[in-house]
Amino acid sequence: MDRGFPGVALWRAYTGAGSHLLIGARSCVAARPIEYLPDGTYLAGQKRAAPGHVVLRVIEYQVDGGDVIRLLTDLLDPGAYPAAELAALYRERWEAESSYRQIKTFQRGPQQILRSADPGLACQEAWAHLVIHHCLTRIIMELAAGAGIDPDRISFLKVLKHVRRTVIARTVTTATKMMDFMDTLASKVGRKPGSGPRRPRVADRLLKRPDSKYSYRAKGQLLRPTRSAPGRTITLHPAVLQ
Repeated sequence: MDRGFPGVALWRAYTGAGSHLLIGARSCVAARPIEYLPDGTYLAGQKRAAPGHVVLRVIEYQVDGGDVIRLLTDLLDPGAYPAAELAALYRERWEAESSYRQIKTFQRGPQQILRSADPGLACQEAWAHLVIHHCLTRIIMELAAGAGIDPDRISFLKVLKHVRRTVIARTVTTATKMMDFMDTLASKVGRKPGSGPRRPRVADRLLKRPDSKYSYRAKGQLLRPTRSAPGRTITLHPAVLQ
C-alpha cells in the first residue's frame, strides 16, 4: 500500500485474515526501534505486545539517490525476506492499476455499465466480473509458469479474446478438451520476450484534460512513444545503533 494507510486496526485486520503487508510510511511512523536486525532493518512496536499493538519491521532505502523511503512490513525474518527484495517488490504495487484497467476497459468493455438496476444484483454482477478476472489471471499464471517467463509478458487481452471465443463455441466440456484448450491458448498468447527480464522503459506522464473525456494531450503537445530507460538503483539505509 502507499503511505497514508498505516493504522493498528487496519494492520490487524489484514494480518488476521492471513495477508502480509508492505506499506509505505512517513519518517515519524514507527521511529522507535525495539530491536536491530542483522541486515540493518529494525523492529518497532512494544517488546511485550499489548492488546491493540503490533510489532513490525522497518526498512529504509533510496532509489537513484532520491528521498529516503520507509516501509513497514509484518515479514520480520530478514533471512527469509531480504530487505532488498522487499524494496524492489514495493514498486510493483502500481500493477494493481493494470488490473483495474483489465476489468473496466477490456473485460467489461468501454462505455459499458453494470446492467443490473437493483443494488443486490449490481453487487452480484460486480462479483462475477471479479471471479472471471481471477480465473483469467490463473490461466496467465499457469501459462507463464509453463514458459518460465514473467506473467507480465503475457497479454491479458489475447487471453480474454481466446477464452471468449472458446466459451461461445462451447468446446471446453471435458478434462481432455481443457488440456487442448490450454495448449492452444499457450500457442496463441505465447510471446518471445527474449532472454533476461523486461527492459526498463519510461513514458510521459500527462494529466487528462478536465473538459474532455477523450484527449490526454494538452493543446499542441505531442505524445512521445515509450523509450528505453536505465535501470533503477536501490540503496538500503541500515539503521544506526543507538
